[in-house]
Order: sequence, then structure tokens, then C-alpha cells
Amino acid sequence: MSEQLIQQLVNGLLIGFLYSLIAIGLTMIWGVMNIINFAHGDFLMLSMFISFWLYTLYGLDPIFSIPICTGLLFLLGLLIYKYLVSKVMTGPALAQLVVTFGVSIFIANAAVLLWTPDFKMIEKPLLTGTWSFGTIQLSIPKAVASAGSVLVSLALFLFLRKSKTGKAILATEMNRNSALLMGVNTDRVNALSFAIGSALVGIAGAFLSMYYYIYPGVGGTFGLISFCIVALGGFGSIEGAFIAGILIGIVQTLGGYFFDPAYKYAIVFALYLVTVWIRPQGLLGW
Repeated sequence: MSEQLIQQLVNGLLIGFLYSLIAIGLTMIWGVMNIINFAHGDFLMLSMFISFWLYTLYGLDPIFSIPICTGLLFLLGLLIYKYLVSKVMTGPALAQLVVTFGVSIFIANAAVLLWTPDFKMIEKPLLTGTWSFGTIQLSIPKAVASAGSVLVSLALFLFLRKSKTGKAILATEMNRNSALLMGVNTDRVNALSFAIGSALVGIAGAFLSMYYYIYPGVGGTFGLISFCIVALGGFGSIEGAFIAGILIGIVQTLGGYFFDPAYKYAIVFALYLVTVWIRPQGLLGW
């Protein structure tokens, strides 16, 4: 295996772990509530702008803004669920579909109005440079973001399987009516799931702001990829989203390496279409 190919595989893993974290937040909301959060990518964009303004106005490095982004996105998720999503939970499927789509449009246009469509970037973050392992170059901010994404994903897995609250979330995901009969407050579980899913993408946004361009449309790109990852891994499967995120990251990077980089997203979506054609429920879906 050539050194250049190994470098591309490493790059694919680095972005794949971050994709996994973003997609896990989305699939958690879907699995518990059976609602697609079309504003998921816009939540990522908001987190990136929060990191940017904390750095620009107060000199707070993105790595230290992670708790703030997490808390603010958790609160935003709670508020949106309480005042918007919960109102359509028992309504028509179309109403459930449109409500988060409307939130997405509102957030995206508000961001353009407030911050202009110009590209911004945190120019001198604390984590810069690369680590060299022979001829393999490892970007330090990408490596830290990837390691952090894996740790957060692992922490979520443990929370869901070891804690009482996590088990209530899993029970609601498996069978809402049975969970109700066992005394689980499913409305509270819905609110918590939406908030946690939002907080996860808030963490991902803080990580991403360390090295990626920040602009109002950034959520559209990552949001669309996260939808493909969730469908590829299996709707509602957290493990499937984690594996599919890594797979998509590698395929995207290798697609840009072996073919024209302009086609890398087309290759990702082609893989998604082929997979759902062969196995509509996704890799680990039921």
C-alpha cells in the first residue's frame, strides 16, 4: 500500500469520526421520536458561529468553548422541542416533517441577516500544526476533534446502556407503548433525546470550528451528509451511524483521491443509493 494511500485513509478516518458524532445526534432523535430534524445541520452551524464569536470577542479558544456550545445547543433543543416539536407529535406526519424544516429555514436566513454570507475562520486557534509519523502527516486540530468525537460517542453509548435515564431512552426507542406501561415518562424522554441530539451536534460544531470555514450555509453540507449516514447505518441505530460515518469519511476521501475531488460527494451519495437499494433498512437497521 502506497504512502499516499495510507495518508488518504488516515484523512478519511479523521473526518469520519466527526461525521459519526454529527449523525449519532440525528439518529438518536429519529430513533426515539420518529421525527427527522431538518435543522440538525443548522444547529451545527450555530455552534460553529458561537465558537467563532467567543474567540473573536473574548479570545476564548474553540477547545474551551465546547462546554458553552454544548450547554447552549442543549437548551436550544429543549426549547424547540417544548414550544414547536411537541405541538405536532400527535399531529399529521406532514406537520411533523414541516416543523423542523421551517426551523431550518428560519435559522439559516437569520444567520445570513446577522452575520452575512461571508466565509469566516478562526485564524489562530490553540491547536495548530501537524504531527509527522514518517511520511504520514496528522493534522493536530483534526486529530483532537476526531479523538474527542470518539470519546463523546463512547460516553453516550455508556450513558444509554448503564444509566437509568439511558435505559428509559432505549426502552422508548424500542417500544413506546411498552415503555409507557412500565412508567416511563415518554414526553420527558422525547425532550431529553432532542436536547442530547442537539448537544452532540453542538460539540461537533465546536470541534469543526477549529479548522473549517464558518458560514451560514455550512450546515447544509454536513446536514445532508449526516442524513445519508443515518440512512446508511439504519434509522435509529446509533452503532450503525457510528460505523457508517467512518465508512462515508473513508469513501469520500478515497473518492477524491482516485477520481476528481469535485466528484467526492457524488460518490458518497452513489454509495448511499446502492446500499439502500440492496438493503433499505440500512447496515444495522431492523
